[in-house]
Parts: sequence; C-alpha cells; structure tokens
Amino acid sequence: MTATQRIATGAALAVACATALAGCAGGTMGPREGVQGTKKAAPQPAPRAAVRLIGDGSTSYTGAQPHLPRPERLKQGRRPPQFVVFSWDGAGEDGQKLFSHFRRLAKANRATMTYFLSGVYMLPEDKRDLYRPPQHSPGSSEIGFNDERGIKDTVEQLRGAWLEGNEIGTHFNGHFCGAEAGVGQWSVADWKSEIAQAKSFVKSWRTNAGLKDEASLPFDYDKELIGARTPCLEGRENFMKAARELGFRYDTSGVGDQVWPKRKEGLWDLSMQLVPFPGHSYEQLAMDYNFMVNQSGTKTQGDPAKQALWGDQMRDGLLKGFDRAYDGNRAPLIIGNHFESWNGGAYMRAVDEVVERVCTKPEVRCVSFRQLADWLDAQDPATLGKLRDLQVGEAPKQGWAAFLARRPAPAPKGVPGAPAVKP
Repeated sequence: MTATQRIATGAALAVACATALAGCAGGTMGPREGVQGTKKAAPQPAPRAAVRLIGDGSTSYTGAQPHLPRPERLKQGRRPPQFVVFSWDGAGEDGQKLFSHFRRLAKANRATMTYFLSGVYMLPEDKRDLYRPPQHSPGSSEIGFNDERGIKDTVEQLRGAWLEGNEIGTHFNGHFCGAEAGVGQWSVADWKSEIAQAKSFVKSWRTNAGLKDEASLPFDYDKELIGARTPCLEGRENFMKAARELGFRYDTSGVGDQVWPKRKEGLWDLSMQLVPFPGHSYEQLAMDYNFMVNQSGTKTQGDPAKQALWGDQMRDGLLKGFDRAYDGNRAPLIIGNHFESWNGGAYMRAVDEVVERVCTKPEVRCVSFRQLADWLDAQDPATLGKLRDLQVGEAPKQGWAAFLARRPAPAPKGVPGAPAVKP
C-alpha cells in the first residue's frame, strides 16, 4: 500500500468511526426492522466515506463535518438558548498538552469550541523563509515556528477536534503587534496575503515537515476557514474588508458589551465582551491575557501567593457575566483564551471550572463560532432585532412568551428551519 493510500484509508476510517459514534451518542438510530416481522436484518457495515486528497494530501475532503447540529428558527414565544463560545488564540499542541486537555474537557461537558490555529505552527523552523510576512523580512515571526514533533502533535489534535465538531479558525501567522509595522498598519492586500499564507501552511505541512506518512487532515481548509481573531485585536478595519471579499462569515477581533450580535461589514460581529471584574469597579474583557495584565502587569508569573485569587477572579467574573446573560437578555457569551501557564496556570483552571459549571445547565449551548453563526443565519431578522433591543442583563419585562409572541416571518426556502419544499 502506498503512502497516499494509507493516508486516504486513515482519513476514511476516522470519519467512519466519528459517524458511528455520532449515531450512538445522538440517539438518532432506531431499532432495526425485522425481516417479515420475525428476523432482524443482518448488520450492515458502516458506509465508507469518500476521501478526496487535496494537494500533497495535507488536507482532504471527507464529507460533511460530524456532530454539527442543524440550526432551527426560534419558535414563537420561546426564549433563546444561552450560547457560550470558548475560543483559543494560536492553538497548537506543545509540551503543556493543553489542546488535548480542552478537547477532553469539552467532550465531557457537551461542548464544542473554536481553535484559532497560528499558521506558522504548521511550518518547521528550517523552512521559515517560506513565510513572507507583510512589511517584514522573510522568515520573521514574533511567536517563532515549530518542529517536526510539534507539527505532528498539532495535526493529531486538529484532526480529532474537527471530527468532534469543533471549528478550526485562524490566528494568522507571525503575530505582529504594535504601532510600528504591526498588523494595525496592514492594508487590505497585506491581509489577503497573510490569509493566503495561513491557508498554504495548513495545506502543505506534510511536504514542509517531511511527514509524508501522516494521515491527512479531514477537511478542506479553504472551505473550513470562515472566521478569525486578529493578533492583539489590531488591524480589524482592513482585515474585515479582506475577510468579506474572501467569503468569511464572522470576525471576533473587537470588544463589546453583552448584547446580541449584529452584522458589521457584511460579517457577524462576534466580538469578545466585557464582564464583571470581582473586587473592582470596572469591567474586564473576557480573556485570560486581559485578566493577567490587570492583576500582575506584564509579568506572566506574578506573586505566587496571589495566583489562586487571580484565577478565582477570572472564574467568578466569567460566571457573573454568564449569570446576567442567562437570567437576562440571553446574549451569547464570547470568551477568548490562549494555551498558556501564566500565573501558575490560574486562568486555565478558571476556564476548566467555568466549562464544568455552565455547559451542562438547561438551555445552555457551548458552541463554536461556526455553530453560533449558523444559528444566527437561520433566525428571523425581526426576532434578532428585538433581541438586540435588550440591554446588558435585561430580561423582557413582560416575559419571553409575550416579548417574542409576534409570529416571525417565514424562513426563505432552503434556509434552515424553513418548511420542506413539496415536490
């Protein structure tokens, strides 16, 4: 068997296994009908997914992503679910094993997440000159590159994450921040170049890292990639122009309040939000880095005696933000993080505890940005307009049934939630 055949077979088996597990977990498979009411039909082998390798086989088309729920329009008078999005900037698997940790945590708590992959994590150090960052010399990067082991481990996590229903977005490549030649100075053309390179590193890791016997990623990244978060939340204006032209569906590079999202520049504005900051009179962005800066400054390892308190502050701030949405306007809660060990891992512990406390509660859906955008696309615009009228923490005074009692406009044909088209 050739290397290409092994890759195709491995991808097919992974998809078949994921599909089988989806049927068991979702409870959608009914009992087999008996033959003439007396015998059970013989078990049939699982259908083998069609695999189409792309390029050098780093990626492949294996069919629809498993474990993606079908979005439905909110029924008349029903309160919306409470969406929570946990997302990760610069996702990659290293010695901390945090990518694999949070995959396990998500599976154990009925959650899916968005992993924003940094493209240079798919490029080995000795091939760094393949990266041509806008306004910087070839091979430059503020976050370095990877090695063969790191690329192999990251690919393994990306493959498993996607098959579990998680989203693979992008955090771009070199992570250049600041006033001088940072991403905030980039043109629309610069952003298009950066995006094209981020895709190319994902689509050619087998060749670049010499891992030609490794199984393919089971998705077409050109189609998978629909959203991003910019480095340091900079350069958003020109990025969004480029993203719209490239067919992206959302951006999460801004800062906002806990209210229902709307479109901006043709994209869903799924910005991170300000949440209560326990012990302080001001609110804090729902991201580990921002909590750290306001607790230990630029020191990633501050006073050990305060690290437990700092983790508790982030956990409790996120929970307070969740509670005021859950009991109030039900606006999606958007949380951003990094795979890090700042202040003794205090913020990773905080995320663990928030996931465990909120994702299994009634009417809560811990989802990826893709799933949230799918749900928003399926809704009646008039309903979303009413939801956006609710302020932070504001529940409808007359109750949800009365607030959303007006019959929504029918969904256009072909939109999720629309009536089936009769033959």
